[in-house]
Amino acid sequence: MSFADVEEGDELPAEDLFLSKDLVRAYAAACGITWARFTDDEGARREGLPGMITPGNMSMGLIASRLERWAGPGSLRRLGTTFRGLVLPDRTIRLCAVVTQKHDEAQCVEIDVWMESDEGERLVIGTATVKLA
Repeated sequence: MSFADVEEGDELPAEDLFLSKDLVRAYAAACGITWARFTDDEGARREGLPGMITPGNMSMGLIASRLERWAGPGSLRRLGTTFRGLVLPDRTIRLCAVVTQKHDEAQCVEIDVWMESDEGERLVIGTATVKLA
């Protein structure tokens, strides 16, 4: 993506992703995360949760990957997120973003990002800075 081709208010094409329990378990295993809330429905229920949940750092990673698919590898300079709801696996999530500000000298853009449930609830919200060529 070229800096010259981006305008404030531009929406990145939303991406839908089916977040399977197997994918969440594989991520947890790769990261050495062993808490039941991320690997087992019954274990998560014993903790008072409705079932398995997705690790927050996985949600951030999915958002970061989405931004880099749009802008190119190594383009993400900053990502900050707030977790507003449980990201439950075996559902489709949507990764969304909109350009909110351009910085001409730095050739960077500020972007509002969010992950929403298949019902449209914003589960993770945040802001990012992305460097464009």
